[in-house]
Amino acid sequence: MSETPAQLWRDLVAADPTRPFTTSYDASGGRVELSRATFDNWVSKTANMLVDGFGAQPGDRVVLALPVHWQSLVWLTACWSVGAIAEIATGPDLPEGALVAVADADRLEAALDSGAEEVVGTSLHPLGLPLREVPPMVQDYSVEVRAHGDRFSPYPVDPGTPALRVDADRSGADLVADARSRAERWGLTDADRMALFAASDEPLRSLGQGAELLLGPMAAGAPIVLTPFPAETDAESVRKRLESERVTVMAAGGGGTVFGDLPFRRISLTD
Repeated sequence: MSETPAQLWRDLVAADPTRPFTTSYDASGGRVELSRATFDNWVSKTANMLVDGFGAQPGDRVVLALPVHWQSLVWLTACWSVGAIAEIATGPDLPEGALVAVADADRLEAALDSGAEEVVGTSLHPLGLPLREVPPMVQDYSVEVRAHGDRFSPYPVDPGTPALRVDADRSGADLVADARSRAERWGLTDADRMALFAASDEPLRSLGQGAELLLGPMAAGAPIVLTPFPAETDAESVRKRLESERVTVMAAGGGGTVFGDLPFRRISLTD
């Protein structure tokens, strides 16, 4: 049985690499779907970038100053594959002294000021396009990651060591146990598809102290549909979108409210 998030992910890919894992919509309605295999390709390339490009080892800190986005989910899973501690930035200033700081365009200066050994910037473009401007001493994720290998075998990591830091450290074993507990409490199965509503600047911490809104569906084998919060007048178009995606369950990042009488079961981090 999987004891770390990396093992949880590897088991999911092995079960059926062709199934969708993340479908992402942007504010303009643009859609990107990543199968488990495609998502895993990004995870492997990112993990290889961490190891081969930055010398990452188990226990190293990787600060993530990113909103909820499919690339953010890739970075979390890649950190766990390497055995690095994924440390979520919770304010305008980034935690100091990390091996790597990863930031969106708005927080690159803060990432550079944090004293991280390496700074990576990402445009968060739906199709993974490069940054418009790359400051000195910053590596453009979308450009650099493509040069790295498509295969990565997760490092053997002690499940009891820290894997995620939000307000406190959580071990890999804790994350997996909590993910399974949440999936059971939420009634998630591999027959579900979970819509996760998140604003374009939704902080990554809104996934939960244990990244439950990522790892719960991962434990259950339920695909995630990332979609912006709708305006109240857009409830009908959002309903049609979610029906077309065969969504069965909804969750909202950051405690936000989903408008409209949408006919899908609702779950939250307070359940």
